[in-house]
Amino acid sequence: MTERTISRSADAAAAAAAEAARAEAPAASEPETLVQPPPPVRRIVVDHAPTIVGPPADGATAPWPHPAHSGPAANGRSTVSNGKAADKAVVPAMERMRCEGVGISYAGKPAVRDVHLPVAQGEVLALIGPSGCGKTTLLRSLNRLTELTDSAERTGAILLDGEDIDTLEVTHLRRRVSMVFQQPNPFPMSVFDNVAYALREQGSRKPSKAELHAEVVDAITRAGLSDEIVANLDHPALRLSGGQQQRLCIARAIATRPEVLLLDEPCSALDPISTTIIEDLILRLREEVAVVIVTHNLQQARRIADRVGFMYLGELVEYGTADQVFEAPVHERTRSYISGAFG
Repeated sequence: MTERTISRSADAAAAAAAEAARAEAPAASEPETLVQPPPPVRRIVVDHAPTIVGPPADGATAPWPHPAHSGPAANGRSTVSNGKAADKAVVPAMERMRCEGVGISYAGKPAVRDVHLPVAQGEVLALIGPSGCGKTTLLRSLNRLTELTDSAERTGAILLDGEDIDTLEVTHLRRRVSMVFQQPNPFPMSVFDNVAYALREQGSRKPSKAELHAEVVDAITRAGLSDEIVANLDHPALRLSGGQQQRLCIARAIATRPEVLLLDEPCSALDPISTTIIEDLILRLREEVAVVIVTHNLQQARRIADRVGFMYLGELVEYGTADQVFEAPVHERTRSYISGAFG
């Protein structure tokens, strides 16, 4: 038998073996559908057993507002916010400041155009709008901080209790119209000295620590810090948490009992818990001081504002109650911004 014949026989035998193997193999089943595993179960660990609340008895008051009444309250804030009551008694409003045709430009380029706006004690006024719309520039003009920029020019009038702020000595004005900035900026000194600094700068004679103690503690208490740091007023301010530092700055700002408190994005660098604490503080402070806050957070403005001013390209497009601006805006640009179409 030749070599070629042997090769052909081997190939035939291999082919026959392969065919037999295919015949004996079970039929291929349909491909199985891949089932994704369920997401992991996230469990919340609590330190005590939850309280089970049953349905109210006939004639009893339900523990939560009826759905028909769970919307905005009469004073412009929801009765339920983040699971807790945020509504409170309406505080009588009293006008403290007024902008009359205010315009501001930098090197001849307009940043704020012909703004007419009242600022009242007993209310929180929130200025909202996209970045660069002029709201911070307007806020800084209320205590003449825009003057620190050489190229800035202002037209129109700003009145504080009926007086033109241009006629007031600037240091005196800034004691009456205090400002808290976006980033907490405590001085590198003790908690006590941070608050006492504003009080000591009021007069020519520097009062002693003992003389200022009561006023410092009062300011810290009104700023909601007494339970945390009043027992150690010598604690370094820079070692406080971010939220505590911001409340210390608020305590320093209200120590001189100003008529107006300006807040420029005071919660933008803070965590949600610190933000909630400061929002509650703002609601309490509106009883004793007119509050103006600039915020990009529309939910925050909705939670705490009594009045809202929407600014766009330097213009005050809309001004009204929080209910009206957020739920029934008059202008199309306001509706687009509130709905998230731009910003």
